[in-house]
Amino acid sequence: MRRSICRPTRAAWSREFLATVGAIAALMMLAIGAVSAETVTPVFQRALPNIEGKVFSAVTVDFAPASRAVPHRHGQAFVYAYVLQGTIRSQLEGQPAQTYTTGQGWHEDPGSHHVLTENPSATEPARLLVIFVADTGAALKTDDSPAGAK
Repeated sequence: MRRSICRPTRAAWSREFLATVGAIAALMMLAIGAVSAETVTPVFQRALPNIEGKVFSAVTVDFAPASRAVPHRHGQAFVYAYVLQGTIRSQLEGQPAQTYTTGQGWHEDPGSHHVLTENPSATEPARLLVIFVADTGAALKTDDSPAGAK
């Protein structure tokens, strides 16, 4: 009795190999926190009529699974962040990291350094509503420079 062995073609091996390498690379990036997939969408902006030189802005920030924002600052803006969907880990310089889920929020005083903002879920997206009261014309977010950059 002769057995027939189904052997994959070279093309099939190549596809499998590339898929495996791609999956390993993605897992390594997730493990070291290298995935940066935040998407900022402006929602509303209006000058405050009773406070000269100040503007009220609202944005949504979407985080893909296992993604994180670069450490950053919001200048002299007062910031309130509210979790619309999923889970967010956040840490301000000098404070412990906190985990927030849908319906929870936090504030950041002017001049705060936001050292961690991430979606800790490997499978579920997360979304924030972020409110700013900032100086008219000021940048709402300034990312830290990469290590060693001048």
